[in-house]
Amino acid sequence: MAQYEFFLASSLEKVFPAQKPAALKPGSTVSAWPGSRVAVQLVYSCGRLQPGESRRFYDLSISGIPYPVTIRQVDLLPSEYPCFENVDEDYLNKDPGLFPDLLRPLTQPVRLQPLPRQYRSLWLSWDLPAEAKAGAYVINIQLAGVDCLTLPNGQLQSDPAAGEDKTELSLILKIGRRALPLQTLIHTEWFHADGLAAFYQVAAFSESHWHILANFIRAAGQEHGINMLLTPVFTPPLDTAIGHCRMTIQLVDIYLEQGQYRFDFSKLARWTALCQAGGISYLEIAHLFTQWGAAATPHIVARVDGEIRSIFGWDVAADSPEYRQFLEAFLPALQAELEKLGYDRQHVYYHISDEPSQQHLDSYRRARAQVTDLLSGCPIMDALSDLDFYRQGLVSLPVPANDHIQAFADAGVPDLWVYYCCSQANLVPNRFFAMPSSRNRIMGVLMYLYQIKGFLHWGYNFYYSQYSLRQINPYQVTDAGHAFPSGDAFLVYPGPDGQALSSIRAEVQDEALLDLRALQLLETLTNRSTVEDLIYQGVNERPLTFTNYPRQAAYLLQLREKVADAIDQVI
Repeated sequence: MAQYEFFLASSLEKVFPAQKPAALKPGSTVSAWPGSRVAVQLVYSCGRLQPGESRRFYDLSISGIPYPVTIRQVDLLPSEYPCFENVDEDYLNKDPGLFPDLLRPLTQPVRLQPLPRQYRSLWLSWDLPAEAKAGAYVINIQLAGVDCLTLPNGQLQSDPAAGEDKTELSLILKIGRRALPLQTLIHTEWFHADGLAAFYQVAAFSESHWHILANFIRAAGQEHGINMLLTPVFTPPLDTAIGHCRMTIQLVDIYLEQGQYRFDFSKLARWTALCQAGGISYLEIAHLFTQWGAAATPHIVARVDGEIRSIFGWDVAADSPEYRQFLEAFLPALQAELEKLGYDRQHVYYHISDEPSQQHLDSYRRARAQVTDLLSGCPIMDALSDLDFYRQGLVSLPVPANDHIQAFADAGVPDLWVYYCCSQANLVPNRFFAMPSSRNRIMGVLMYLYQIKGFLHWGYNFYYSQYSLRQINPYQVTDAGHAFPSGDAFLVYPGPDGQALSSIRAEVQDEALLDLRALQLLETLTNRSTVEDLIYQGVNERPLTFTNYPRQAAYLLQLREKVADAIDQVI
C-alpha cells in the first residue's frame, strides 16, 4: 500500500512536487503579536501507487487556539522564463517549469487527497485580533483517513481501513504581550487599474470596475501593508511602448472650452474614499512625463468644445508651452481638491519620470522645470539609480534600486527609499518565483538596518505583456511574455467576483514588514545597539548590506523568535 506522509514546514519553504522540503521540528514554536498574521505550511505526499491501487482521502481538523485559521491550497503556476541567463547561484531552480505561488482559498471543512509521488502543501494562517491574549497555544493538527477511495478509473469505493489511519501534528504559537507599532514604512506597489478592467472585461469606471477596484484596494491596504497607492488622475505613462497607448484610465474629467480648462473630480473623490476605507494614507500621483527620459507628455484626454479627444501624448514634447498651460490650471486645482478629500500636501507624492539614466539628465531637467514652481512644498520622488540626479538637485527624494543603494547611503541621503524590479536579479533581495523566500523576507531586516523610509515596487497587478502591448492571463503567463522573470509583474492574482488572491510572495513580504515593525518596537523598549547585536548574532560577515546578508531561512526564523523573546522580557 502507498505510504502517506504529513508534516509541517515553515512559510519560507517553497514546496515543489519532486523535492521534499525542510520540515519543522515537532513542537516547533512560531511567534506573533496581537493584530498580526502568522503562517505555516502543512506538507503532504503519497508514495508510488501499485497497479490498481487507490488513493485515500483525509479530513483535516485544527484545534487548540480560539482564533480561526485560514486554509489555502498552494497552487503551482507555470514559468517559462524563471530568471535571466546570467544570475547568481541563489535560485531554487533556473529551468522553466511549475512553481508554487498562488494561494487558493479553500472552504472548510477541508478534505484533501495526496497525489502520487508529489509533495504539495496547504498554507495555514491565523490573523490574530488586536485583543488576542498573550500566551503559548499548542495547535493540534489532525489528518484522519476517510472511508472512501478513488480508484484508478476515477470511481469511488469504500475504504474500511481508513479509520485506523490518523496523523497528529502539533505546533506552538506564541502570542507576545505587546502589539507591534503601526507601520511607519511608506509602501507602494504600483496599482494598475486598467489591467483590472482589461482582465475582467469591464468598462473603465463602470460599477463592475469600481467593485473590483474596491476589492483590490482593500487587499492592498488591509492585507499587504500597502499604504500608498498610484492614483491615475490620467493614464500613467508606465511600461508603454513609444507611440502606443494603454487603456485610458483617467480619474479626472477634463473640459477645454474656449481655451479654458475645467475639471470634474467626481471619480477622484470616489477613488479616495476607497483608499481611505482600505487604509491608504498616501497617494502617489501618476507620472507627469513619459518613462525613461521624460521626453514627452502622458496620454491625456479631454472634452474639447464638446468632443472627446487626446490633447497630450507621445506627439507632444515634455517642455511644450501647451502642456505648461495645462499644468498651471490642473495642478493647483488637483491639490486643492485633494486637500478637501483628506490628503494634504505631505501625503501626496508626485513623479517626474520613471527610471531616468545619465543620458536623460538634460531632458529630465527640462521636464522638472515645467512643474518646479507648481509643486512647491510637495514631495517629488522618482525611481532611479544614478546619484547625479540627487547631487544636481533634480530629485530631492530619490528611490534607488537595491543594487545601487549603497552609493546613496554612503552619500548620506536622508529619508532613503528603495525599490527593486526585474533588473535586480544578482545578489540582492527580490521576490521572483525561482528565488528562495528568505531572499524576499530579508528585506525587513535590511530596511531596518538602513533606516529605510519607503519601499516601491512596480508590479502589484500588471496583467500585460511588456510595454502593455497585449493583455495576458496571469494564471498562464507569469513572465509578461518572456520579458521579466516570473513573479516580477504582479503580487496578487485576479480571483472570482473581482477578489484579489494572495501569493506566497505577498505573504512572505508581509512577514518582512512584521519583522521590521518588531525590530522597531524592540528598539523603543531598549536601544538600537541592542537590536543590532541581536541581528548580528551568529553572522560572520559585517556589516549586512543589500548584497551581503544571511541566505538561510533558519536565520530569519530564529531571529523572529529571538526578537519576540527579547520584547517579552522587557518589563
